[in-house]
Amino acid sequence: MKKIKLYIIALIGFTLSSCIKNDRIVYTGSELEWDAATYNANALGVTYPILTRLPGYGRAALTTDPSITRASGSVKFRVNLVGPQRSTPTTVNYVVLSGVTTAVAGTHYNTSGSFTIPANSSFGEVQVDILNPGATSGSKDLVLELVAPAGMTVNANDKDLGIRIAQN
Repeated sequence: MKKIKLYIIALIGFTLSSCIKNDRIVYTGSELEWDAATYNANALGVTYPILTRLPGYGRAALTTDPSITRASGSVKFRVNLVGPQRSTPTTVNYVVLSGVTTAVAGTHYNTSGSFTIPANSSFGEVQVDILNPGATSGSKDLVLELVAPAGMTVNANDKDLGIRIAQN
């Protein structure tokens, strides 16, 4: 009798839980985000990650990525375009957040303030030239924020990226 009740309950459960057609969801927006901000945790007390090591784009995997120091030279940080690729190149601007940046333009770094996402691509690269002002103690922080061009948005969680430049 118990087995019959279990079979009946199972039969009712299978009958009432038929397959439901899932509508295909296609994201049609265009959103920008710092690639490194998507896989690095936010630093303590701020809403963005602070990178202390070079990102490993386009090179063989290392057991430990090199530190970002005053001798690092040119460093590139990738920006993701989330959504459909565009058929024409897109110029995107970014700004240095002055209230939290301790690095000085022309002394610790140089950067242009814009970059291009090539046509039919999902990525662009921001180049930061790390300058060597000589050995000092501590480190300098550079915080960059993406600015959305017309027709795009910036992911609120991944719009800022901190870069810590070791000075010793």
